[in-house]
Amino acid sequence: MSTSSAPHALARRFLAKGPLTGRIRVPGDKSISHRSIMLGALAVGETRVTGLLEGEDVLSTAAAMRAMGATIERQGNGDWLVSGVGVGGLLQPAGALDMGNSGTSTRLLMGLVASHPITTCFVGDASLSKRPMGRVITPLSQVGAAFTTYPGGRLPLLETGTDTPVPISYRLPVASAQVKSAVLLAGLNTPGVTTVIEPVPTRDHSERMLRGFGAALTVDIDEDGARIIRLVGQPELKAQDIVVPGDPSSAAFFVVAALLVPGSDLVVENVGLNPTRAALFDVLRLMGGQIEEIDRREVGGEPVADLHVRASTLHGIEVDPAVVPSMVDEFPVLFVAAALAEGRTVTSGLEELRVKESDRISAMRAALHLAGARVEETADGLIIEGTGGKLLNGTGNAAVATHLDHRIAMSMAVAGLASQTGVTVDDTRPIATSFPVFEHLLSEVGAV
Repeated sequence: MSTSSAPHALARRFLAKGPLTGRIRVPGDKSISHRSIMLGALAVGETRVTGLLEGEDVLSTAAAMRAMGATIERQGNGDWLVSGVGVGGLLQPAGALDMGNSGTSTRLLMGLVASHPITTCFVGDASLSKRPMGRVITPLSQVGAAFTTYPGGRLPLLETGTDTPVPISYRLPVASAQVKSAVLLAGLNTPGVTTVIEPVPTRDHSERMLRGFGAALTVDIDEDGARIIRLVGQPELKAQDIVVPGDPSSAAFFVVAALLVPGSDLVVENVGLNPTRAALFDVLRLMGGQIEEIDRREVGGEPVADLHVRASTLHGIEVDPAVVPSMVDEFPVLFVAAALAEGRTVTSGLEELRVKESDRISAMRAALHLAGARVEETADGLIIEGTGGKLLNGTGNAAVATHLDHRIAMSMAVAGLASQTGVTVDDTRPIATSFPVFEHLLSEVGAV
């Protein structure tokens, strides 16, 4: 991989040296890693976590839980040990909690703090400080927490939890696993039953893991198809041994790259295939992608398989908006796949992408256009006219703007592998928030 001549010192040009071949294992699932640290910190006893994602986002969660009283240590073998304080045992932190770039850390920890009589100040980087927190503040205020925020409900944010939390019944106005999880985590230290009504299913790691730690949690389906999640408050959570499966969002970049780079034949091992997370692989199969599941099994209560991926001729489709909650983070790299498919791909229902680490709709439209793709932006998605398998031109001497967004950076790195002259991203540093070994693994499979 060569350093580009773009003005940013950490800009890099990505261009395929050859096909992606061999076997790799991506780091642990980020969503499960966050939750294993948080719930381990509230459990009684010592929780052991194997395969934890050691990206900056998860490390921000670990630092925050340490600041509130938990003992969290990395062992020489790579396992992490978490000694919990018990439900209701969080302590007043001595200083502000720096969330870095992690929206998940921020929103879920706001839920934990809401039902504890402590005051916390949440701060973050420039990207996180632009993201809205109102969707979490609304239900947590009903629990009894009080908030002072920067204008627009953004960070820096001061939260004062309550010593008399009220159990609430909250119907999610938008599909959001983070809001659901924040309300459930607030319910842990709240007497009575906390209820979340989820009209559109989202990733269910919180429900699975809460049950695994011993919480009394039930899920029912009402006559309209909504999920009714009920949590009985103030349980005694019991320490667990957790094995974190590979992150499907991280695997997605290598799966798409292997589909697009001619001659690729790659196995991505130990990929989590929770049905609330894995819709991208189904969509890619609908587009003609050769993705075979090998040795499907269960790891830590989550479905897992090795994915065997071969270079494929893709064709454009109209993506059903119903799948958005199950692959919301994977759309940037799906856009790259669509850019090289035969025919037109239409995506819609992606309003949530405009309030991620960046406006991912506009950012990917601009980035793909710079790389030579034909892209039209709509209010809630992109319409992409594919090249029919012909490589993208590349970005020449220009660099795509990643807006401090790790998924934009990695998606456009994949676009570079599927280009004639390479794609330069303006800053690779944000990749470390979720996938610190991304570039190393690209080299390991022979791509760069």
